[in-house]
Amino acid sequence: MLFKGSYVALVTPFTPSMEIDFEAYGRLVDYQLENGTDGLLPCGCTGEAATLSHEEQKQCIRFVIERVAGRVPVLAGTGSNNTLEAIGLTRFAKEAGADGALLITPYYNKPTAAGQIAHYNAVANAVDIPIMLYNVPGRTCTKMEPSTIATLSKTPNIVAIKEACGSVDQVSQIISKCDITVLSGDDSLTLPMMVVGAKGVVSVAANVAPAETADLCRLANAGDYDGARKMHYKLLPLFGGLFIETNPMPVKAALARMGIIQNVLRLPLVPMTESKQPEIDTILKGLALI
Repeated sequence: MLFKGSYVALVTPFTPSMEIDFEAYGRLVDYQLENGTDGLLPCGCTGEAATLSHEEQKQCIRFVIERVAGRVPVLAGTGSNNTLEAIGLTRFAKEAGADGALLITPYYNKPTAAGQIAHYNAVANAVDIPIMLYNVPGRTCTKMEPSTIATLSKTPNIVAIKEACGSVDQVSQIISKCDITVLSGDDSLTLPMMVVGAKGVVSVAANVAPAETADLCRLANAGDYDGARKMHYKLLPLFGGLFIETNPMPVKAALARMGIIQNVLRLPLVPMTESKQPEIDTILKGLALI
């Protein structure tokens, strides 16, 4: 199974002049590889893809693929609310050597179920690459229903979904209707979702604590729910702390505190409120990360 375990939704490091900081990006990728992350995702929501140009997005995807050099799968974020743009980015990801593509439900347009199906099938039919759907109505204002997901799962190369509805019942309904691979899109729900059949997570927390997040998934996939539960509660403060403000503001603050990247975001995002840094520091110290 390609999509299993802990896939990290990588942040995109920037320099103070707002250029992509590839030196820091390399440190972050190496940190993941050294600590057992199962797969890497450049250019997702956590990677601030919304404020990357298409050329920058391609540079990031290519950089991560080359840095990883086949050691773990790379899942490229190639989604768009413009279907032709999504096809173009997904085609690039395949040509660059990505192992799969993550495509967010089209945002702002608010397509109906029929439009969602037509969008994803257009990409899947245009590019022969494993595709992971991404259902995150909190960001897109559009939810994919389990019946829609079940229909899309019949397309041969639509093989997985990142579920970020915040609902274990949604995951249960999906798995009851089809055999698509489900990964959690909410760190705090990884274990509950895996108990009902999900196979892992596309994680924000793994940027900071890759070894622990990967261990949680491995324990749960092995059926060691007691061990997975202990890891869940160990990580629970981090899961909450990384969302005290809009993602990826807190995770960038944490990674900067760890010396991996600089705490720089592109507008309209700004660095996390300074008064909240002690809360992040306490969490990092609790995990012996600083």
